[in-house]
Amino acid sequence: MTNKDRRVRLLVQTAVALAAVWAVALAIFHFSARAKMTADRVEQFVAGTDLSGMSADEREKAIEELAREVNALSPEERMKWRLDNGWKKWFAEMSEGEKAKFINATLPSGVKQMMDTFSQLPAGQRKKMIDDALKKLQAQGAAGADGSMGNYGPNGPPPLSPELEQQVRQIGLNQFYANSSAETKAELAPLLEQMQTEIRQGRIH
Repeated sequence: MTNKDRRVRLLVQTAVALAAVWAVALAIFHFSARAKMTADRVEQFVAGTDLSGMSADEREKAIEELAREVNALSPEERMKWRLDNGWKKWFAEMSEGEKAKFINATLPSGVKQMMDTFSQLPAGQRKKMIDDALKKLQAQGAAGADGSMGNYGPNGPPPLSPELEQQVRQIGLNQFYANSSAETKAELAPLLEQMQTEIRQGRIH
């Protein structure tokens, strides 16, 4: 084989190797795009799964799958998911034990540390932190995460019921959360996540 032939062969082999690398990269890209979890995909899972007709083992697996899908959502998609009522119907069908397990499984890591940090802040900063988080949630809910919800007016829906908001302020976040029912913890979850974001992004002054 001449030197020219060797060079041609090397070029061909290099081209084939590069083509293979690009093919693998494109396959990974397309797979990742398809695999990306969205609020719509979570709602499709909820809509297509009937808890009432399942055995205890099947219910446990379904709830664990829902928790995995929720935890795979981006913060924006997570907010969109929370604004949809589909999961709330599922949640209402869960037993108290199932609700507690689901809440614990889907509460982002670091929230407990956030609540500990929050409890050490001066009263004025705690009040401001709650006010800022509620305003942010209300603004997000005014149009919805996808801009489709406009029936609450310019101020959006209340992130918490007035009674719950008052209790959080009076009793204290840590103590109130620790003694709350699963339903109350579910209602508090968006506020906790937003407060965690406020701390993580250094918005506490």
